[in-house]
Amino acid sequence: MKKTIRQISILSVIALLNVFAISCSSDDDSTGGGGGETDESILEGSITESKILDASIAYELTGILSVESGATLTIPAGTNITTGTGTDVYIAVQKGAKININGTADSPVTMGPDTAGNWGGLVILGDASTTAGTDATAEVGGLIYGGSNDSDNSGSIEYLIITNSGAQINADSQYNGLTLYAVGSGTSISNIAIMNGLDDGIEFFGGTVNASNVYVQDLEDDAIDWTEGWNGKLTNTYVLHSVSGFSTAIEADGVNGNPIIENFTAVSSVGGTALQFKAESGATITGLSLSGYDTALEMANDGPLANVIIEGETATLEDSYTGPATVDVSMFDWIENAGSNSILTGSIYEDMTLDASITYSLPGILSIEDGASLTIPAGTTINTGIGTDVYIAIQKGAQIFIEGTEANPVVMAPTSETGVWGGLVILGDATTTAGTDATAEVGGLIYGGSNDEDNSGSIEYLVIKQSGAQINADSQYNGLTLYAVGSATSINNVALIGGLDDGIEFFGGTVNATNVYVQDLEDDAIDWTEGWNGTLTNTYVSHTQAGFSTAIEADGVNGNPKIVNFTAVSTVDGKALQFKAESGATITGLSLTGYATILDMANDGPLSNVSINGEEANETSLYDEAATVDVATFSWATSL
Repeated sequence: MKKTIRQISILSVIALLNVFAISCSSDDDSTGGGGGETDESILEGSITESKILDASIAYELTGILSVESGATLTIPAGTNITTGTGTDVYIAVQKGAKININGTADSPVTMGPDTAGNWGGLVILGDASTTAGTDATAEVGGLIYGGSNDSDNSGSIEYLIITNSGAQINADSQYNGLTLYAVGSGTSISNIAIMNGLDDGIEFFGGTVNASNVYVQDLEDDAIDWTEGWNGKLTNTYVLHSVSGFSTAIEADGVNGNPIIENFTAVSSVGGTALQFKAESGATITGLSLSGYDTALEMANDGPLANVIIEGETATLEDSYTGPATVDVSMFDWIENAGSNSILTGSIYEDMTLDASITYSLPGILSIEDGASLTIPAGTTINTGIGTDVYIAIQKGAQIFIEGTEANPVVMAPTSETGVWGGLVILGDATTTAGTDATAEVGGLIYGGSNDEDNSGSIEYLVIKQSGAQINADSQYNGLTLYAVGSATSINNVALIGGLDDGIEFFGGTVNATNVYVQDLEDDAIDWTEGWNGTLTNTYVSHTQAGFSTAIEADGVNGNPKIVNFTAVSTVDGKALQFKAESGATITGLSLTGYATILDMANDGPLSNVSINGEEANETSLYDEAATVDVATFSWATSL
């Protein structure tokens, strides 16, 4: 958004004086203003009297279409306008004119080219106030806008899709998808999508217009942009960035008109900047959810943070403003491929099945809510972002079904070789010493009840890489975190490879797990607390990097879980088994190799709580029997 040069386009002047201008009354749909016949499907020139398009006609916008003062252009539901490309292709609704776009969810109006290239989008010029003054000159086409009528009515827009919009005029001037110059509050804009363009999605130049239910995807500049003191309201906006090279979700410049932003969810799978405020600009924002951005808030010119109010408080540069989505992308189901079908984020309230042919991105928090399920078929890959605000949460009462196979496991891992993410978190309804509806140490999630046969789904052949992240001194994310998960949940063939915290951690519950491989976690390979009393069968732990903690750590009361066939091998010393407080276990088939410390009763708990191979544990025994689990069993994971 740059406006230092005001330039009148010769092409637009020619269009406005075009002797073959479109000039029709509302009851005469001919496209010619004179005696010759013209092609009604071609849109170009000037409309000087009101005109209604015909949804049955395949229209082509071949140049500049200008709706003149006093005229109204009405576009019915289902109308498709195929546009040319370039800076001399756009629709201009002049000051004093109106446009009524009457799309529906079933039959939206669409505008955009059907070939590669971009066009100038829809430009509306109103009579409301702007810091540019009355009868200001726009940066596009030398068009005139601005006045003193903040109730200006430039028409209405319902269910409009604009694709491949935005075009560079010069270094300081650009076209956008929808450009609103001094448009007033009497104008209605609702249910609009702007997708895949070279500049901004919507740009407000002053004015008081409101907009609601806005979807913006993969614009190469700002999704939402404003300047010149715009002070309207933007409600229910979803921004998706899945292609590198974009700029920001919001950019604001100029004086602070203090617009209201309500329910704004922005998701990036490629980093970037979320909110950028320049000069003295600001806004009052509520219902903000940002996922996957490198920078949440930037005050580009060191403007006053006091002008930016988020959730009732002055904004801070330190807050990432993450959290559950405040706008459900499903509200844009009327748009084909909304959400790109490859971005996983927000809250899921209905059963969802992924597609193994799609490589998914997890830029933030994906929460499967009570009553819903997530099914992940064999061979699915989920590329995760990094950080403590990136994880999958299966809420209490929800389910996950991971259907990997030995030949085609499901893989969850960051694309970057550095950095970790929060892993998979499952919250069940089984018993835990934390009680019913306990609060998890991650995300304030709720877990625990009295149903020890809780069924939170099933996991088969899952690989989780680079998981585990430190929240604070007492709280961490793991690879697979199981909060009060019950025995009806099935977990088989799971590999946890690399990461900063535990591989699997059980917080109470009764769930069992078999065929588990854990490699080079920088904290505990297997960890439990809160009275977990399930069974862990056929586990292989490999430690080849210094800096890890233990193969097994147990804490809290003794739920006496069973550990059957547990082989742990270290090439870097370290600690094998650590029991804290009153914790214990019944272990059979134990094989330990290469550890400096075999058994550590960290709080002098009773050795009688730890039974190994049918006998009370012995702190002097090496337990260096032959491997009871063959590492080759996990070649399906180690070969990836």
